[in-house]
Amino acid sequence: MASVMEAFNASTTHYPGTVRATIATGDMGILSRALEHVNLLSVFLTLFAIAVAYDQIQYWRLKGSLAGQPFKIPFLGPFHESVKPSFEKYYAKWVSGNLSCVSVFHKFVIIASTRDMARKVFNSPAFVKPCVVDVAHKLLRPENWVFLDGKEHVEYRKGLNGLFTRQALETYLPGQQEVYREYFEEFLQMTREKDGVGQPFVYMLRELQCAVSCRTFVGHYMSREGVKRIADDYYNITAAMELVNFPIIIPFTKTWYGKKAADKVIEAFANCAAKARVRMRKPGAEPECILDRWLAHMLQSDRHRERVAKGEQVPQDETPAMLLRNFSDFEISMTIFTFLFASQDATSSACSWMLQLLADRPEMLQKVREEAVSIRPDPSHEVTLDMLENMPWTRACVKEVLRYRPPVIMVPYLVKKDFHISESNYTARKGSMIIPSTWLSLHDPEAYPSPDVYDPERWISGTAEEQGKNWLVFGTGPHYCLGQTYAVLNLMCFLHMLASELEWRHTITARSEEIRVFATIFPMDDLLLSFSRRATGAGTA
Repeated sequence: MASVMEAFNASTTHYPGTVRATIATGDMGILSRALEHVNLLSVFLTLFAIAVAYDQIQYWRLKGSLAGQPFKIPFLGPFHESVKPSFEKYYAKWVSGNLSCVSVFHKFVIIASTRDMARKVFNSPAFVKPCVVDVAHKLLRPENWVFLDGKEHVEYRKGLNGLFTRQALETYLPGQQEVYREYFEEFLQMTREKDGVGQPFVYMLRELQCAVSCRTFVGHYMSREGVKRIADDYYNITAAMELVNFPIIIPFTKTWYGKKAADKVIEAFANCAAKARVRMRKPGAEPECILDRWLAHMLQSDRHRERVAKGEQVPQDETPAMLLRNFSDFEISMTIFTFLFASQDATSSACSWMLQLLADRPEMLQKVREEAVSIRPDPSHEVTLDMLENMPWTRACVKEVLRYRPPVIMVPYLVKKDFHISESNYTARKGSMIIPSTWLSLHDPEAYPSPDVYDPERWISGTAEEQGKNWLVFGTGPHYCLGQTYAVLNLMCFLHMLASELEWRHTITARSEEIRVFATIFPMDDLLLSFSRRATGAGTA
């Protein structure tokens, strides 16, 4: 019996193992035969095809009924076009529909082209917020005030309004004129060195406007050499802020150089803030720049709070219009940096086109000079705000430049929650970028007859001043440009002084009227100019 049971047990032990081994061998055979036809390349191609299909389906899903290319270049989109942006291609997008789209890398971009579409975006803070570009948070810092939203943003702006009052703008003028006269001498020297031959002036005008901005913002706390360094560095910052760029900072790319430059600029402005903080605490110190005035407001607020804390009943007329908290040097520096970011490229663009347009239209420049002589016969005298406010033709020339060649042609916003645009029956999805354009509103033939003609007279005897809805040069809504009055007055002061003191000649080339896009817009040939000093007592000659 024992032997029978042992035999049985042995058979029951070995038989299943044999079966499992046989099955396993069969399975391995099937798997081996299947793997014979599989290799890494085919796996990769399959996964790549799935990814391409997914990317395309996502593009179609977000595109919906919008104007735009029916198919997307996988993953990259039209990145190759964005590396060297073309105004003509931008324009083609604007006229393709009220809303159009493009998808680059991971970013789906909606373009709002018409006046009404652009205004809708500008005036919808519940759904969108300014985002500049992906890398902007890294360059400007994520805690920067420009990225604030809602009530927090409104409160911060209130504290800055006092920096751009009429009284404040008057105090900035002497510093601006000092810088202009310094650079007028450089213009003459550059011309002498080239024997009067026209040479590219776009980059010199960029440096000039950087110097004017720095003098307005931080006064004499920054040296002339420091301003030149910032002007050079700022070119890298602008390049890093192009609409489409690498979304991450990779060494030795534009964004990498831009980040290094931004770090240096913020450090330089923080040093200026520390110096201003010491000066403005001294008895009798008067503000000469935006930095001084901002710190003076903070000190006034501190003194007011101290009086209240002591139980003093402070009279209403001794209470600051806006109570400010005490901002750190770093916070001040970040804010001044955004002022430079907002002004540098825009004013450089505007004054470049202004010099070209008026040099090519001597009859219009002559009227600027006649107005200048009637208001300030002696060019050595200081320009006052009252004078600028009584120069209608000079103002008209500036405003027409801003309309005819608007420096800022697009303003990127981020969709922070699904944004239904009923006029186009389209919903912009959260996370998309939506970009209102200013060009078509400022070239609307109903608002500005013959919109492709530079005509300052439309601001004198025409109806241009009445076209507020179309005047989107400085945006509209809660994020409109704080410094718009300053910008116009600055350009007026520059034109008035230059026309009074210098002659300039523009060398026209085949590409003078073509538009180069570099954050803002510039003449494609970089503006070939030469300068000479006007004869003393030239008057209206």
